[in-house]
Amino acid sequence: MISLRSIRLCTLGFAFLGAHVAYAEGGCPPGSYPIGGQGVQGCAPIPGAGGGVSQQSPSPPPRPLGEWIRTWGGVAVSPTTSDAGVSTGQLSKKAAERDAMAKCADSGARDCKVSVTYFNQCMSWVVPSGRTGNGRSGIGTGPTLERAGEMAQGICQNDQPGACTVIHENCTEQIFKKY
Repeated sequence: MISLRSIRLCTLGFAFLGAHVAYAEGGCPPGSYPIGGQGVQGCAPIPGAGGGVSQQSPSPPPRPLGEWIRTWGGVAVSPTTSDAGVSTGQLSKKAAERDAMAKCADSGARDCKVSVTYFNQCMSWVVPSGRTGNGRSGIGTGPTLERAGEMAQGICQNDQPGACTVIHENCTEQIFKKY
């Protein structure tokens, strides 16, 4: 006859035989927990748990090494004398306007007005070729000198056949400031 004590010892022996691999809840290794459901199952690491699972923090995004600073340009013109002042490479719109106005006034004009300001792009200024006073000048801006020139020529009304004459063209350049 088998005693109650024999049954307990056998049960305890079988328990020790299967103890060589220990799994956490849901059959996952230590430091992880079961995920999924309805036939699709897996294990995910428990945040902050060491449990032999390598916990690597994601690397931070790369730090920028500097920044691009836009620069401004401007044109001021006197409607009565046709004197003009141009500015480029200024750090603000106001600075470009002030510089263009000062350069226009340096020629003696007293009624200078800002015609155009622009940043991080190109500007082309064209005037009628014959300069008889019967045409109209044009100022164009764009991402390239070619595009700015096309815009200016489209505005200009020449007083003789052909294209208007370029009197000024310029591109502002960004400045790279390192950290």
